[in-house]
Amino acid sequence: MRNSELLALDRAHVWHPYGPMPGRTDPLVVASASGVRLRLAEPVHGQAELIDGMSSWWSAIHGYNHPVLNEAVRDQLDRMSHVMFGGLTHEPAVRLATRLVEITPEPLRHVFLSDSGSVSVEVAAKMCLQYWRSSGRPGKQRLLTWRGGYHGDTWQPMSVCDPEGGMHELWSGVLQRQVFVDAPPAAYEESYAELLRRSIAEHADELAAVIVEPASAVPARCSPPTTPVSRPM
Repeated sequence: MRNSELLALDRAHVWHPYGPMPGRTDPLVVASASGVRLRLAEPVHGQAELIDGMSSWWSAIHGYNHPVLNEAVRDQLDRMSHVMFGGLTHEPAVRLATRLVEITPEPLRHVFLSDSGSVSVEVAAKMCLQYWRSSGRPGKQRLLTWRGGYHGDTWQPMSVCDPEGGMHELWSGVLQRQVFVDAPPAAYEESYAELLRRSIAEHADELAAVIVEPASAVPARCSPPTTPVSRPM
């Protein structure tokens, strides 16, 4: 397919994330990738190859076209590409879960596999809400977090992203109102720890969980999707 034809079909049918539809500018067409380098289908401004430096957004942490990963994928495809997890299991998933448990601290002994960081936040929040409902305290349904965070783009994660400077400000008044405290300082301060303790105590009767992210000091528009750390309160 010619590059011009591909771009025309892209504009007609593909809705790219974080962009309008149709897009205002044409995306770059990637023909292949290896390591950190992307080879373009056609040179742009004389450049036929680019370095993928988008380390904070869906990054390929092991690089593209990694021979070990390619071999593992081919081996798995020869047996099965996918099987649903409802009532079924398979060796690669069990081995992965076991390996993850081995490197995580107590009391984390179980693994729930999800397809994105945003979904992992949804699942973590739902677990905490279900815990309190099952305990007879359905009023504990708000989450506490700090400002400047980014947790994903599905419904519950949007509610704990930065409510003022983040990309989800549009949804104010629709999403559940969560409890926000100031972003943490660069280094540990006892006064900030005390602020967290006071805020948790103040809202204890309505809090289901506290959720934070390691990179939340980064501005909300730029911080990377991360897996949450949450626990019932």
